[in-house]
Amino acid sequence: MDKTTAPRPTILRSFTEHPASVGETYGQHFLFALRFSMRLFLAAGAAFIHALIPALFEKTASERIKAMHHDLTHRNDDA
Repeated sequence: MDKTTAPRPTILRSFTEHPASVGETYGQHFLFALRFSMRLFLAAGAAFIHALIPALFEKTASERIKAMHHDLTHRNDDA
């Protein structure tokens, strides 16, 4: 078997198996993960500013993380 073609099916499966396991297509999963990463980035920014100036963003990061946890654990409830 040619080395350039043998790994390809495994690589392609890696793009579809996990999204399918959570009931999504690759595109749906990509958008969900991209949005989720942006929300994490914003929460991290709020936590960073809070570390510098404790009076700012006192509950922002924790509230965002709680909301993200809810969204993640209930993402397929409507399906």
